[in-house]
Amino acid sequence: MITLINKKLISLSLTSVGLHKSPLCNSISLFFYSSSRPKKWKSKPKIAVAEYLISQHQFSPEAALKAASTVAYLKSPAESSSVISFLRESGFSKTHLEDVVKRVPRILIANPDIVLKPKFKVFQDSGFSDSDIVDIVSSDPWILLRSADNQLGPALLVLKNILGSNASVLKVLKLSGGVLKYDLEKTLMSNVEVLQSYGIKSSQIIKYIFHFPRFFVHKPESIVDVIKRVDEMGFDMKSKRFLSAIRIMTSLTVETWERKVKLFKSLGLSEDDISAVFRRVPQVFGVSEKKIEEVIEVLLSTGKYDISKSAWSGNQDLLIIAEVYSFVHFCFFLSFFVRM
Repeated sequence: MITLINKKLISLSLTSVGLHKSPLCNSISLFFYSSSRPKKWKSKPKIAVAEYLISQHQFSPEAALKAASTVAYLKSPAESSSVISFLRESGFSKTHLEDVVKRVPRILIANPDIVLKPKFKVFQDSGFSDSDIVDIVSSDPWILLRSADNQLGPALLVLKNILGSNASVLKVLKLSGGVLKYDLEKTLMSNVEVLQSYGIKSSQIIKYIFHFPRFFVHKPESIVDVIKRVDEMGFDMKSKRFLSAIRIMTSLTVETWERKVKLFKSLGLSEDDISAVFRRVPQVFGVSEKKIEEVIEVLLSTGKYDISKSAWSGNQDLLIIAEVYSFVHFCFFLSFFVRM
């Protein structure tokens, strides 16, 4: 009897617990099942880059769409406007602005105080005017994303030490501002020393820096390898064409070089003939295979040349190859004047 009474009491106790939940249980229940849940914070709407550039800054549709292909939306249009305003105040014209943004769209999401101004200060401290800076940056806007202290500053110092003046440095950078993206201490400076060690005069090296600055940012070991290959082809290191031969061969991959050799062999030239052509007119190896074929076809149509193997005698091979090079350059200059 007592046992039965105890069971009933336990049963009533459990029922009581189920019916009278604690305040904590009730609050948890309300949190998970209440229809009035806390509302999420809404993020700021993103702005389409193309629309922003066209409507806010009067960019051309072409430039705006080009930039939008890389950076489609802006989270902070105000920051982007501060970038464009800074560049405009620094002397960049509408054309300059469009070109910079089109080539480096990421500039739109940069903080001008952190990303842009330190670079401009490096140039200013180095003695360059606002218009100089515009020319340098326009040559390769990617330099704005490089470190001011670790890359741009040291690179400018190397160029100044080698070339001697800001005017000379500016001449190089207007042609190829991209050289500032490299460690010029390890590339340009080392390559100058390598070339000098092979007897190439400093005056010729400086001349080449002005005309072909990108040649000097190759790894020094690759330059040394090319010098050995050029030497194996019987090139006279004292020849004025020696540096030209190094530059041309450095610009070509092994595969590209082999394709050109194959092309010349198809014209009836032997390995020795090809080496002779390279020693005589190394620049022709910088012309594309397609252009060489087109020009040779034009030259042969004049009836002055015979492409058969038996016709390759004396300096005939050198003559036609030299004319290929001359003709290509004539066409290049002609097209340049037509565009003016």
